[in-house]
Amino acid sequence: MLKQFDRKVARARRHRRVRVKVAGNAQRPRLSVYRSLHHVYAQLIDDESGRTLAAASTLNLKAGKKDVDAAAAVGRSLAERAREAGVSAAVFDRGGFLYHGRVKALAEAVRGGGLKF
Repeated sequence: MLKQFDRKVARARRHRRVRVKVAGNAQRPRLSVYRSLHHVYAQLIDDESGRTLAAASTLNLKAGKKDVDAAAAVGRSLAERAREAGVSAAVFDRGGFLYHGRVKALAEAVRGGGLKF
């Protein structure tokens, strides 16, 4: 009998595998990305102190669209907020999502904004 494939379980497994290796600190916080069906969220997290240093999402930007352009706008906004917080480098955590589409657009926009990872 065939087993049913569960996307949520597969993503959680990939995310767990990545999180074993990726951790952020005050100098290089973790850039965590979450992509839902309607929105894209990104935040810079200092895992040692458990604080969020900067965050941006399509909810904050009031972007009507949910496409690649909206994800790039979130990346630009996060890069600007990271500069204000004094962060110049980060560790990228794709959250178990594949690196293409909205996740890739967000990452490239953050790099274009001056954040190194």
